[in-house]
Amino acid sequence: MIELLFVACLSTAPTECRERSLLFTDISPTQCLMGAQPELAKWSAHHPKFDIKSWRCRTASLAEQQI
Repeated sequence: MIELLFVACLSTAPTECRERSLLFTDISPTQCLMGAQPELAKWSAHHPKFDIKSWRCRTASLAEQQI
């Protein structure tokens, strides 16, 4: 499983940030890197009060998925 991990901050309070993630089961890490920006754009469209500050793709461990 691949996780697109990103930090989203409130537009009106840039120091109020949260770590968010999107999980994908059917892509490789390279596909995640190539497709991250469109996925983040979709997320931003649904969450207009937030600005994305940083992002990365990583392999999600089974333990983290269960939390």
